[in-house]
Amino acid sequence: MDKIRIIVADDHSVVREGTRALLEREEDMEVVGEAKDGEEAINLIQKLHPDVAILDISMPKLSGIEVTRQVKPSFPSLAILILTAYDNDEYVFALLEAGAAGYLLKDVPGHEIVEAVRAVHSGESVLHPTIARKVIQRAISTTAKASEEKSGIELSDREHEVLKLAAKGLNNKDIADNLCISIRTVQGHINNIFHKLGVGSRTEAIFQSVKRGWLSFDDLA
Repeated sequence: MDKIRIIVADDHSVVREGTRALLEREEDMEVVGEAKDGEEAINLIQKLHPDVAILDISMPKLSGIEVTRQVKPSFPSLAILILTAYDNDEYVFALLEAGAAGYLLKDVPGHEIVEAVRAVHSGESVLHPTIARKVIQRAISTTAKASEEKSGIELSDREHEVLKLAAKGLNNKDIADNLCISIRTVQGHINNIFHKLGVGSRTEAIFQSVKRGWLSFDDLA
């Protein structure tokens, strides 16, 4: 079984060591590197090509937000999970816009961190529904659609259907049951959506689709 390759970036060594110990108890996970600041995190991502990067927001040299902005264009499939003490709408919005796949607070139980790593690695969203709705509502109200819609990217009718159901929080099995298609077909549509948008997670796909006007606030209800 291929292990999920992870790097952990935090300026507190106790947090890094604790997170590493937590994850390496799992048979399907391997922490391949640790970074104490944002610049070191970028260097590790470029050198090691991990599957998941767990980043703090507040780090020396470069913040988790800036690290995300810099690496996502070159590594679109990298899943970035933010693990932070900051519960702030501005931070969440900036991170989603930069391409983060998930956002957790450091006071969550350890098993939730483990589940979140698996989730973002498989392309799922890891974001509290209340935060997600607030942030996406802001995206709808502040982002102009026109420039995005002229990008030439188009989804098929079926891809739109899959996207809307994913935005409501349905997993692949539920989407398949709803549309009377196979789970494999759903995954194929999800992969096509990711490829067309240049993203690596449902969080990113939903956020970018809202900005392009493909999803409305009602679609997220």
